[in-house]
Amino acid sequence: MANANTSNPEKEAAARASLHFVRNGNIVGLGTGSTAAYAVRFLGERVHAGLKIRGIPTSAQTRDLATSVGIPLTTLDEFQQIDVTIDGADEFDPQLRLIKGGGGALLREKIIASASRQVVIIADSSKQVAVLGKFPLPVEVIPFAQSLVAKKIAALGATVKLRQDVKGNPFVSDEGHHILDCNFGQIPDPPALARKLSDMPGVVEHGLFIDLATIVLVAKGEKVTELARQR
Repeated sequence: MANANTSNPEKEAAARASLHFVRNGNIVGLGTGSTAAYAVRFLGERVHAGLKIRGIPTSAQTRDLATSVGIPLTTLDEFQQIDVTIDGADEFDPQLRLIKGGGGALLREKIIASASRQVVIIADSSKQVAVLGKFPLPVEVIPFAQSLVAKKIAALGATVKLRQDVKGNPFVSDEGHHILDCNFGQIPDPPALARKLSDMPGVVEHGLFIDLATIVLVAKGEKVTELARQR
């Protein structure tokens, strides 16, 4: 996650632009990852200046950051409709389909996105691709089914690796699952692959986000371009 000692001007510019989509009184989904962290910090500044919002974080990491910058938090138990979610992406294509989950929070991120009226994705120019698949696709699985699911995904043509933490143990998501990082190369038909993965018993969720992003704010240098999904 971004810290105070490092700065990425593109991520920062995209995150700042996303604040225009947040209104007083909004319930705001708070994404996970280095770009989303900038947005959380900037929202904290706005809250300090008087903006009234409540945030629903997509991970324990984001919850801790939001708390530290003074954003009041709530839960899906209280609000099942979110006004706007601000999150990052590992990749996006011309149809604003995404690969997400590099930070390990894809399950909660997809749940929050699905409950949001508007999903604003913030990204630097390196995340823009013609075809998804350069970034390995994260697939969250229950540990019991991990080997079976890995074999089935490999049969679809992917190189599959179990994600590990810094100590070399399996990475464990906030919901207690493991993540398989699946390198398919180019993914010419993301919806078809999404269906195949969703149909596999033992797969909890996958990192293909299709028809969820409303807007992508992509920063190249100091310029931020707003891309809207065609409905």
